[in-house]
Amino acid sequence: MSKSILYDATLCINCKQCEVACAEQNKLPYNETIAAEQKQSAHKFTVVLESAAADGKFMRKLCMNCADPTCVSVCPVGAFTKTAAGPVVYDETKCMGCRYCMLACPFGVPKYEWDKALPLVRKCDMCADRVSAGRPTACTEACPTGATIFGERETLIAEAQKRIKEKPDQYVNHVYGVEEVGGTSVLLLSSVPFEQFGYRSDLMHDPLPMLTYRVLARIPDLVGLGGMLLGGIWWITNRRAEVAAAEAPVRAHEEK
Repeated sequence: MSKSILYDATLCINCKQCEVACAEQNKLPYNETIAAEQKQSAHKFTVVLESAAADGKFMRKLCMNCADPTCVSVCPVGAFTKTAAGPVVYDETKCMGCRYCMLACPFGVPKYEWDKALPLVRKCDMCADRVSAGRPTACTEACPTGATIFGERETLIAEAQKRIKEKPDQYVNHVYGVEEVGGTSVLLLSSVPFEQFGYRSDLMHDPLPMLTYRVLARIPDLVGLGGMLLGGIWWITNRRAEVAAAEAPVRAHEEK
């Protein structure tokens, strides 16, 4: 069954242990300067955001590892793959650097190594190697408060809904990631609107690749309709030319 991560912002203390664990897992640099960065980048796959209102509210950002990822659907060389366990993995040996994934991702996750001579696209892959070995992600294992937990997706959805039901005044009545773009492998709970931390509230519930599939499915009809329209235009144009040619001698006679 598909695995997921559940992050409950109300339990987060901004210790940044998830950031440290992510950096160690992915062999990324981490120091005080990077810890202070409030954005995802090619060297920081996950970030704990602090509310600009300085009210002690926090939110994590990482790859949502969508159930039907747009990055997978737009990659022309198959560098991205969605695994049955949940993670969306990246094969750098196939990547040609087109960066379509960066344009297509509704969460703005994939980042490019602009500072390298041979750049790659980088993002969280939900610790795919650990998950495939039956282990939790590094960030969930490192979290000291249980703000980030790991498990079966349906179980975590039920747990998130249970928390909202039990403490409705403590949470926004929405589990982010259950329905957004067809569902994601990262689920979020918050006491403040997700938009305050840059999460989009206008995302459709259908997987974004469905838009492509629907357009492609209509191409035969569009081609047929286009052919009919072009044929009609040709017939009208040709008919006008025939009529004009037939009427030319008559006009010439009348003018005499």
